[in-house]
Amino acid sequence: MLVIFDCDGVLVDSEIIAARVDAGLLTEAGYKISPEDVGHRFAGMNWDKIVEAVEEELGHSIPEEIVERAEKELDIRLAAEVKAVEGAHAALDRLDFARCICSNSSAERLEMTLTKTGLYDRFRPYIFSAREVREGLGKPSPDVFLHAAETLEFEAHRTAVVEDSIVGVQGAVAAGMRVVGFTGASHSWPGHGEALMDAGALTVVRRLSDLPPTLEALAEWDIGDLNF
Repeated sequence: MLVIFDCDGVLVDSEIIAARVDAGLLTEAGYKISPEDVGHRFAGMNWDKIVEAVEEELGHSIPEEIVERAEKELDIRLAAEVKAVEGAHAALDRLDFARCICSNSSAERLEMTLTKTGLYDRFRPYIFSAREVREGLGKPSPDVFLHAAETLEFEAHRTAVVEDSIVGVQGAVAAGMRVVGFTGASHSWPGHGEALMDAGALTVVRRLSDLPPTLEALAEWDIGDLNF
């Protein structure tokens, strides 16, 4: 079995940092929102998609100067603050399955955050940015998941995905893959697990220490009896 990990909010505890940066910039632009609400509403979405959604709600554009500051400010904060999600290294030590990462983040940011948290060498070269495969479509498009499975020569139904976002779960389900939801990072909110299940996750874990036995159980299931 192949295990595909999302990066932000599953392996590295970066979503809360991004939510704080995004909330500050959106509030400055006249759209008052808390980091908690950013995490709840926009988890898994890149900045361009968040801006698009907010501009549609506002009925006008956010100043370009504010839009352009986001990437630089986030990179500065991530470089200074990002840490691995608790239990990430220990969980990986216990997994014998093939593994890779599929993320909506850029390849450059993935290398930076994974290197800082000591996780980069545990996955390279199988670290896939949705922006750089096929048509460059981010989740909820299934493209990055399908590209990873094809590259590592696994059928979709022999693949499990670990995701913390609704759009990530939707993309993995659309790819015909089984999904384990994860709610153990700092940005998690009440009802997070239920939202992931509603999006199509088969089960949800709150601690990465619970992930290895969950994946081992999935690997033993008769997947021919599952409906995707």
